[in-house]
Amino acid sequence: MTNNFSKLEEIKSALNAKFFEREDEVEAILIAILSRQHLLMIGPAGTAKSALSVELAKIVQGTEYFQWLLTRFSTPEEVFGPLSLKDLEQGVYKRNTASKMPEANLVFLDEIFKANSAILNSLLTLINERLFYNNGSPVKVPLMSVIGASNEYPEEGEGLEALFDRFLLRFEIDYIADETNFVSMMKGDGQHQPMPSMTMEELVQLQFFTDMVAIPDEIYETLSKIRMELRDEGIRPSDRRFKQSLSVLQAKALINQRQFVKVDDIVILENALWETVDQKDTVSLIVRSHAQDVVTRAIESIQNEAQEVFHSMLKDKSTDAAMEATQKLKALVADLNKLSKHNQSRENDIDPVLNQLKSMQQEILDSVLEPIDF
Repeated sequence: MTNNFSKLEEIKSALNAKFFEREDEVEAILIAILSRQHLLMIGPAGTAKSALSVELAKIVQGTEYFQWLLTRFSTPEEVFGPLSLKDLEQGVYKRNTASKMPEANLVFLDEIFKANSAILNSLLTLINERLFYNNGSPVKVPLMSVIGASNEYPEEGEGLEALFDRFLLRFEIDYIADETNFVSMMKGDGQHQPMPSMTMEELVQLQFFTDMVAIPDEIYETLSKIRMELRDEGIRPSDRRFKQSLSVLQAKALINQRQFVKVDDIVILENALWETVDQKDTVSLIVRSHAQDVVTRAIESIQNEAQEVFHSMLKDKSTDAAMEATQKLKALVADLNKLSKHNQSRENDIDPVLNQLKSMQQEILDSVLEPIDF
């Protein structure tokens, strides 16, 4: 079993090396298949949404994979299979589902919210209940996870609320932001490295061990507090969504090679407990306030302030702005050193941020002391 855990880590590392600035999505897609939940990615075309799904399907050997681009004119035949002419002659209304969604383990549906009424009801039942009604009889499907993608959120009044609700995890994805990563992507760095693999049997074993991950009472109590605070803000995730979220927390713990869920695993639920886009920031704030300890919040606060100071200086580039930024960063470094002194067990969390701030200081200093041409 230890070998399976190492394979999971290898897969995560390999996908991160191949897909720049997709660490959150890589982890989310692994969590989705381990917990047998569904993942939605919202973002513009050309942001590796389908490529990531295809790569995962290649990695898990033996998986049945189905991918389709939905349009307003998509027909049930495209997704669920054509009617069997032989059965139709006998008066039996049965679909031939070979190589279609009802026989797939992993499904990628692009432009998911273009689904029309002709396929919507069957899609909802298949995604949520893992059942497909063929000739009126329910057939259990082998579906593990559906990865949905869309360039935009569904508009109100289109009748797609139920479909949107089927996706427990929801991530916004954008173009590569860092210029160094952009150049690396353009050069094709990481594209030709050998990818690790995993059999379906190994994946099923990992799913079994995911279900076995212990959930301490502290986790239930924290989720209850989050639920109450969300209600105070008028945000009411369903009981089903909270219940399903437990499997996500178990998968998150397993990926970190733990047999129990920790409170800070709950951070991932900032991508699960909101209902409408305008609730995202509020949900994130409430979830993080309960999921992160005081030290983590302090580190994040210092890091965010340092980045604001640094980017502000880059826009101005005057000597005065550089001096002011230097003083502010110096104060933030002092705050981090003080935090480290009182929390020596957290050096692994604090030191990388400390090094980042010192690097910012040096870059500002280099910009001020640029050589003068005589």
